[in-house]
Amino acid sequence: MPENIGKLILRVMIGGLMLFHGIYKLQHGIGFIEGLLHAHHAPAWLAYSVYIGEIVAPILLIIGFYSRIWAGVIALNMLVALWLTHFRGMTSLGTYGAWGAESAMFFLLGALAIVFIGSGSYAVKRD
Repeated sequence: MPENIGKLILRVMIGGLMLFHGIYKLQHGIGFIEGLLHAHHAPAWLAYSVYIGEIVAPILLIIGFYSRIWAGVIALNMLVALWLTHFRGMTSLGTYGAWGAESAMFFLLGALAIVFIGSGSYAVKRD
């Protein structure tokens, strides 16, 4: 039972914090992401997929509906984010000693943990 509570906490933490990123993008747009995609010679329309990775997936992860799948979507979203923004800073520290990719790696590794351990008992559709 304690392990199921831990899985719930992990789902709510990763999904809830990622959802804040998605809400911010809903309010302020995704022009920044379109620009990054253009700089990497990728189609700008791919930027809209961020809404799946940062709004749809986190909500379904929080409620525990096919958690492994939606955690995988978040992990993929973070891999693309690393590719677009943080890859050059992967081995350097920022102004305040913070690793440039720490938040993206937090979401990537947390989501991967859910992919491997599943949703636990406190989920709408356990996997």
